[in-house]
Amino acid sequence: MDNKPVMIIVAAVAIAVFIFGGFYNSLNSAKIEVETQYSQIENQIQRRADLIPNLVSTVKGYMQYEERVLTEVTEARTKILNAGTPEAKNAADGELTAALGRLIAVSENYPALKSDTHFTELMREISGSENRIAVARRDYNSAIREYNLEVENFPGNIFAKIFGFKSMNQFEAAESAHEVPQVSFE
Repeated sequence: MDNKPVMIIVAAVAIAVFIFGGFYNSLNSAKIEVETQYSQIENQIQRRADLIPNLVSTVKGYMQYEERVLTEVTEARTKILNAGTPEAKNAADGELTAALGRLIAVSENYPALKSDTHFTELMREISGSENRIAVARRDYNSAIREYNLEVENFPGNIFAKIFGFKSMNQFEAAESAHEVPQVSFE
């Protein structure tokens, strides 16, 4: 009895398993990297959101007549904390960024507020958070780019279809981010 055909079949099956396993692991690793980078965006957004209540309470004492702006900031913070998907978080982040921009613009009318050390430290922290968010978004988009290359290029695209991996959308700035903020130093 000749075992050669059986050995060839076993070897072919083993090679196929290793190839399929390798492509699956590669795709899954790329997907996990995207999820990890997205969690960094969430982490930095949460850091900024945690600073906002202190900012609002600091500003309240100075801006008795600017309740609408403070309400917008608070509502935008709530939206970002409750957003469940990357798209919803992106939209809420755009609203929060715009609301913070309006708050900063209005704060220019209050010289005593601008000289308050607690306010300036909070603004410095929020600015640092904005920078960290920008870096996290860049890293997230880079991870998505790598993932999409795995999913869309041959032969990965074949295995991606077999295993159900799909391309992902990169993080895009909200439309409001393209508008130039109006700041008055009067």
